[in-house]
Amino acid sequence: MGVHVQYPHLTFDPDGNPRISDTRYKLLHLAGEHFHYGWTAEELLRQHPDLKPEEVYAALTYFYDHHDQIVRELEVASQHSNNLRPNPTLSRDELLRRQALTEHG
Repeated sequence: MGVHVQYPHLTFDPDGNPRISDTRYKLLHLAGEHFHYGWTAEELLRQHPDLKPEEVYAALTYFYDHHDQIVRELEVASQHSNNLRPNPTLSRDELLRRQALTEHG
């Protein structure tokens, strides 16, 4: 029989994604800042003064309890984000050519 763990200060939206209490923050947002930038709990609190220490520590606890799953989600989100960015190696002429093809094709 599995143990159901509750995380104070976290809620789950209808899709099952954890959020920080009743704030606008998704857990994935804080996890990403912690994982990608190395921000500590103290730095997260400095960057998000509207959060309480207990909310940040609950988010980090959840992150480490579900580390592998969340890191995979962060990597997928990062890869998706990179795919949406313009390719910096394309010349202006190539970008204009592609735009013309899109508009006329």
